[in-house]
Amino acid sequence: MELSYKAADARVRAIGGASAEHLTAFINSLISQQYSVGYVCIVARHALAFGRWCEGRGIELDALTDNDIARYQRNRARRRSRCAETRRQERQALMLLLRFMREQGICEAAPACVTAVDRVAADFARHLQRDQALAPITVECYARAARQFLDWRFGQAEVCLQDLRPTDAIAFIRHASKRLGPGALKSVTNALRSFLRFGEFRGEITSALAAGVPAVATWTTTPPIPRAIAAEHARRAVDSCDPHTAVGRRDRAVLLLLARLGLRACEIIRLTLDDIDWDRAQLRVHGKGGAESLLPLPADVGEAIAAYLEQGRPTCEDRHLFLRSMAPIRGLLEGSDGVGSIVRYALDRAKVDAPHRGSHQFRHALAVRMLRQGASLPEIGQVLRHRSPQSTSIYAKVDLDALRTLVVAWPGGAR
Repeated sequence: MELSYKAADARVRAIGGASAEHLTAFINSLISQQYSVGYVCIVARHALAFGRWCEGRGIELDALTDNDIARYQRNRARRRSRCAETRRQERQALMLLLRFMREQGICEAAPACVTAVDRVAADFARHLQRDQALAPITVECYARAARQFLDWRFGQAEVCLQDLRPTDAIAFIRHASKRLGPGALKSVTNALRSFLRFGEFRGEITSALAAGVPAVATWTTTPPIPRAIAAEHARRAVDSCDPHTAVGRRDRAVLLLLARLGLRACEIIRLTLDDIDWDRAQLRVHGKGGAESLLPLPADVGEAIAAYLEQGRPTCEDRHLFLRSMAPIRGLLEGSDGVGSIVRYALDRAKVDAPHRGSHQFRHALAVRMLRQGASLPEIGQVLRHRSPQSTSIYAKVDLDALRTLVVAWPGGAR
């Protein structure tokens, strides 16, 4: 394998000149991200051909643009016909090259097409981050909702917040309700109120607009019964992971963190190598809103993590505990469905028909198990790191045996 990598690197160096230096660094970056030998060789071949084409036309790699790649592909298409897959593969390889050059500061970043809506949404995002100190994922969610509202209301025209009326907010929420469920729609209304308060802060609109955003009937006073995975099903999902493969060791550790500690998916993704205190058997968890908690590390969870670190985790500079199994090797991206995918594949392997396919069912199962073993709701809330007692109160519904003792006999019924 190492010889094949060296062969790809040698072919790049053979072209000489300044291009060779940049292309060599690009190929080395692919190798460091642990792309397969075959893929690196394919990318190197496309990069070589593109480099020669640029040199023949006096185009320096540090001045590359997306248009140069498009011109190159049109030129190649005129010379000979190629299948669509080859063209797609070629473009993917050259876009990787261009992205690398931009990340390294070798060539300029792609020019952004900034509209009036983009500028207002960017100002709103900076306000949320600087003045409200919201979490990055919340800032992204709120800014996206604000951009959708402004696009819906103003389109490509200039944004004038003074033209907004209460009926605009109501009409937008009605429009969004056709494609969103109650939970997601409630998030949109919260974002819209925040944006309108931002407009009020800037002196462009009145306070009546934010107050006029309609509420979403999610019936928080009667929340649904949590859908928890059965203990037997959770065990089968964990046992379905192959302990003899790197992916199996990683997935087993992730599932045990879900089942034994009730971690959220985002909390697992945020874990780093520095968050584990092996001497004290503790785990530092980065929760919602930037809150940090120290949790005990159960023996079986620690053993699963140790097995992954010793015989499964790829060698990588990334300090995240759990890494992707395919190139580019890096930590799971926050906001991605990496943990959810691990859960779904495990349920499929175990042939489990779970209440739903997400990772949160393991968290619900831990709460239900604690409740049935006699734990109080405040104790459950402390383990799950709930900030509000109302979040924990939903589990009062699942202990049916305890609830039966509170039932009043029906008048005239059997005693």
